[in-house]
Amino acid sequence: MSQEINPHRRRFFGVAAGTIAAAQFGMIGSANAEAKAKQVQLPATKPGAHTSFVALKQIDAGVLNVGYAEAGPAGGPPVILLHGWPYDIYSFVDVAPLLASAGYRVIVPYLRGYGSTRFLASETVRNGQPSALAVDITALMDALRIEKATLAGFDWGARTACIIAALWPERCKALVSVSGYLIGSQESGKMPLPPKAELQWWYQYYFATERGRAGYDKYRHDFAKLIWQIASPKWDFDDATFDRSASAFDNPDHVAIVIHNYRWRLGLAEGESKYDDLEKRLAQAPVITVPTITLEGDANGAPHPEPAAYRSKFSGKYMHRTIKGGIGHNLPQEAPQAFAEAVVNVVAET
Repeated sequence: MSQEINPHRRRFFGVAAGTIAAAQFGMIGSANAEAKAKQVQLPATKPGAHTSFVALKQIDAGVLNVGYAEAGPAGGPPVILLHGWPYDIYSFVDVAPLLASAGYRVIVPYLRGYGSTRFLASETVRNGQPSALAVDITALMDALRIEKATLAGFDWGARTACIIAALWPERCKALVSVSGYLIGSQESGKMPLPPKAELQWWYQYYFATERGRAGYDKYRHDFAKLIWQIASPKWDFDDATFDRSASAFDNPDHVAIVIHNYRWRLGLAEGESKYDDLEKRLAQAPVITVPTITLEGDANGAPHPEPAAYRSKFSGKYMHRTIKGGIGHNLPQEAPQAFAEAVVNVVAET
């Protein structure tokens, strides 16, 4: 049975730059979670406090050589942070040190088609379908010898985390998902939306054309900056912040992956048959059973469902938080404190 979270039951207290309080996730009487919660202390931080990661690494995993940032002790509880489009690992540049300071092993991979992640073979299909990205992350976990991890992400990253939590709950300890339940299918993608909602997906239809492919290839940095501005209308990011992420779009497979992802959603591009069974399962909109916190920014300009629309898709311990203060689509970079607190809160109940 679903168990709602009492947002006032427990609170964490920070140790730097004042006191921070975070609503604790769980049930009254959970002594083990209470003990763990008392051990977690996050320092206060502000967006933009960090501009680089401590360590960037590469590892062969599945069909990829994955580039990833790592922070925190190697023996700490693993947390995998997953970015979206058109963003990259720097969405978590302020989140990772917060979690590392609390003793977590933090892994932040570039998705296929981003940054230093490369395909191992030239003949591998440049496939952007959601199940392929999820398999990439489970392969990365295998390569890093991580049996089970807390998964947290937004946009493509939240969708990937939701898929893993739904299909392989034994690999997902807990989940933090911006904009909630994002699992879809080609069938659901065929359903028309009201005109105002369709307008928000303008780029999806642009990408459906060869002119759109060529335009995105030629203007990918300008395109990404426009999406950042639309999706986070109150986020006053500077050129240096954007440029750090924009370099990830110079990946030789970036355009192919992005175009295929959006064309596949509309049924305009085929996927790979090896993922057919996974897609059939996902088309049933499976319920997610692991402990979950969903987040939403109060100024998210990107298409996103209302929290009430996906509440029934989470059957375990659950809480939704709306993060206020003009927070847009790139929630972990715009509100790193709130995102990191959600991670430690959800882990405390597992």
